Amino acid sequence: METQNFKIANAQSSVNWIGKKVTGSHNGTINIEEGNFTFTNGDLTGGKVVIDTTSIVILDVTDPATNQQFAGHLASDDFFSTDKFKTAFLDITSVSKQSSDNYFVEGNLTIKAITHPIGFNLAVNKNSDDLKAFGKIIIDRTKYDMKFRSGNFFTNLGDTLIYNEFELDVDLTAKLT
Repeated sequence: METQNFKIANAQSSVNWIGKKVTGSHNGTINIEEGNFTFTNGDLTGGKVVIDTTSIVILDVTDPATNQQFAGHLASDDFFSTDKFKTAFLDITSVSKQSSDNYFVEGNLTIKAITHPIGFNLAVNKNSDDLKAFGKIIIDRTKYDMKFRSGNFFTNLGDTLIYNEFELDVDLTAKLT
């Protein structure tokens, strides 16, 4: 049984986020602190990804003062509590191969020290010494104590309602170690 470990190359990887509300959406980026993928006999079998929650950037708000205010709100206890929880992480617990380069990944996602199971599809293009992985992860923020303007917890929000789910579009490069 051959086991290979691929370390995520942070500089060549990106995570883009999209949060939606009744009146539109916001988008930006967040950085990977570290991570790896494990392959056994050529197939993805595990891994872990650590996200630096202090690195959230908002791309669609161009006014500097508004951007800074919004970034401060995302860092607050209403959302990521970045002073207390500087990282979030995904531990891959199981992987089901769907086709030669597509997997259904299940794992435990921890944000704000709250852990819940999550599943998503991941496309992986691997060669002998590196790989590219692409996927979209949908996260229900309310499971991680991010209830601000959620219709599940507040009424009469009208056009100030923020949808519970946000998306992470991941584009990862990893190198064989």
